[in-house]
Amino acid sequence: MTTTLKQSVRDVQNVTGSIDIASVSKSYGDTEVLSNVNLSIPAGNFLTLLGPSGCGKTTLLRLIAGFIEPSKGKIAIDGRDMNGVPTQKRPIGMVFQNLALFPHFSVAENVAYGLKLRKTPAAEMQKRVDRFIDLVGLNGMGDRRIAQLSGGQKQRVALARSLVLEPSILLLDEPLSALDMQLRKQLQIALKEIQRKLQTTFVFVTHDQEEATMISDTVVVMSNGHVQQVGAPQDIYASPETLFVSKFIGELNEIPARVTKSGAQMTVQTAAGQFTLPASAARGFAPKDGDAAVICLRPEQIKVLPASATGAGQTALDATVTDRLVIGPLTRISLRVGDADLVAVAMTDGDASKLTTGSACAVTFNPDHARVFAPLSDDLASAFGEHA
Repeated sequence: MTTTLKQSVRDVQNVTGSIDIASVSKSYGDTEVLSNVNLSIPAGNFLTLLGPSGCGKTTLLRLIAGFIEPSKGKIAIDGRDMNGVPTQKRPIGMVFQNLALFPHFSVAENVAYGLKLRKTPAAEMQKRVDRFIDLVGLNGMGDRRIAQLSGGQKQRVALARSLVLEPSILLLDEPLSALDMQLRKQLQIALKEIQRKLQTTFVFVTHDQEEATMISDTVVVMSNGHVQQVGAPQDIYASPETLFVSKFIGELNEIPARVTKSGAQMTVQTAAGQFTLPASAARGFAPKDGDAAVICLRPEQIKVLPASATGAGQTALDATVTDRLVIGPLTRISLRVGDADLVAVAMTDGDASKLTTGSACAVTFNPDHARVFAPLSDDLASAFGEHA
């Protein structure tokens, strides 16, 4: 019964807002800022473009908005080719970090501005303004001036002003980046709730991976004008396809290694010891004997034991505790393993958290949890301030 009701609501609303990006590139002179991007965004999806500054995410958003045209390829909304269609004729709304609210208008007047330009009848305009002011959590504040509002309230006004026009697609370019952390988290939750209620397609740009994984249905990780991976936040975290994605999504431990034997089982040599991993651990490259590699593990995948506690057959590396930090029920343990610095997370009431700085210990992990990548190329490493 519930499923049928939800489906009928979608049918009545005639949910639209699908975006198809086909082989899109964008160049300025000899500089290519987007390269052969292919992406399909379903109607009603909350999709986030995530990546470091200069990766091309805002350029892609501007292409969807129609502010600029692609050098190659095409963008379609609900199956209609948007090449040559001006911004004002696209079914989109926009919210940017620079809110451009009218300071001499009230909240309600700001929200109603676009409706007035469309010559919406007064009764309908009032009804829609009231609805969207309430939707963004500003009920009873319609008469307030913009100068009387907090930063978060101003963001809500900008959101209501775009949504009141009922666009199929809302484009958001880092709209929360100027807010403090607590306020950002409140508005992240509010944004997701509003998007679910309206079933509007949201395309959100951020460089903050925690923000992206918290609010999105789909995350698109970008670097240097290329799409690195597309997927649900939990899938990108658990099954990254490249070392760049592994590093950009969540905290990561990296152990430099060299492949000494490839095949159904892969033997790798590290400064702290040699061990065997399944061939399926290799991602994005086919390792050959002698290849440089990077073994990647999340902090929660590492188990720390006293040096004498490892059992036969365990994958283990000798380590030394360099620091420990108690954070409530969890203890963060910093380790030196060969020439690598690693971090593990343990329960505060467990044995591992009792190890002191300078203690010799062993690092163990399930080989099936390890991911092995080729080292980053110079251009990708530069995004992290590293040298490949």
